[in-house]
Amino acid sequence: MRRRDDRDPMTPGRLLASDLMGGFECAAQKRRDGIRLDIQAATGHDARALADYRLLQAHGMQACRDGLRWHRIEARPRRYDWSGVVPMLAAAEASGIQVVWDLLHYGIPNGLDIWSADFVSRFAGFAGAAAQLVKDHCRQPAWYTPINEISFWAWCGGDNAGLNPFARGRGGELKRQLVRAALAATAAIRAVDPDARIACAEPLIHVLPAGDDAAARDRAARHNESQFEAIDMLLGRVAPELGGDAGAIDLIGLNYYYNNQWIDEGRTVYLGDWLHRPLSDLLVAVADRYPQPRYIAETGTEGVFRPGWLDYVCAEVRETRRRGVAIEAICLYPILSHPGWDDGRPCQNGLFEAYAPVAPRTPDAALADAVRRQAARFAADASGSVRQPAMAAAAAFRPSCRKSGPARYEIP
Repeated sequence: MRRRDDRDPMTPGRLLASDLMGGFECAAQKRRDGIRLDIQAATGHDARALADYRLLQAHGMQACRDGLRWHRIEARPRRYDWSGVVPMLAAAEASGIQVVWDLLHYGIPNGLDIWSADFVSRFAGFAGAAAQLVKDHCRQPAWYTPINEISFWAWCGGDNAGLNPFARGRGGELKRQLVRAALAATAAIRAVDPDARIACAEPLIHVLPAGDDAAARDRAARHNESQFEAIDMLLGRVAPELGGDAGAIDLIGLNYYYNNQWIDEGRTVYLGDWLHRPLSDLLVAVADRYPQPRYIAETGTEGVFRPGWLDYVCAEVRETRRRGVAIEAICLYPILSHPGWDDGRPCQNGLFEAYAPVAPRTPDAALADAVRRQAARFAADASGSVRQPAMAAAAAFRPSCRKSGPARYEIP
């Protein structure tokens, strides 16, 4: 029996323009050593947006995630320099690509205290000004992700000192502060553009208990429940004093990587492990929890495993749709291989290699072939053709990669 859902699961793209979309990494945090990351500049995407968007379209992707870099736009408090943004908006208009704009991807302006009330008010002011700029320059409906990965940022930056503000034991406090800022930004955006739509991008994980006893099971269950706390806060289900409400999110984005399942305080559970839970099960569980539309906001891996991982995720999304749950799109992330967050090493994690601002956009042949195949299969799905079983793709993927702090991508 098919589940009831808010939209036809076999007719994706009602909100997003294509089944497959690309994500341009726009992380811009400061490292502990004081070095500021700027992945858009490191790959040259900020200066080559039009060519990059057309490359995506040539590979069947009519939508993407991209970012506006707050730290560069508001280098001085409440004074905005849009000179680097206007060409990107013009590129989006010229290409016709649909863009979901990140407004804060870990990078806050110099000298701004993330724990302060000024952080919330300044971010809201920036978001409202950005929405006005987009409204003035773009004809298509605007999409925004106010703050990327609130849950991950709170854990990594508030509890494990792996990301700015490099705190420990303050993850809950940081999560609430980021939720306050995201809600204030959403209100500012909608005050300027009532038709703007808001997406989130939160990690989708699965933690298995470390033992068979009730305490171990309860601990794992708490971990799995906590992944939804930021979304519940935004929706006003938890901590309503923060100002969340049921209309705060128009599209739930789920970030899913090869290392998003693990045994509590233990090893990663990779695809192919008998303990690994199918992605389709996780997606159905999210649909049971939230009525909002949903999409895979980030997914990908590194090196030779890239095409196999994409095949697996696409097959699982088809299985999810077969079970009556709509998934709007899959965002391959990042779309440009880039220098690593921590050490500047070449991360072979994109569809195109782009380790320097002037580097040629060389496609990874195997991943490009997988993108073409999957685009064709989604087109066949839309016309009623038979779908590929999910496990056929899973059997082809045997990763030997591991997580390495906030950088995420490392092959031993």
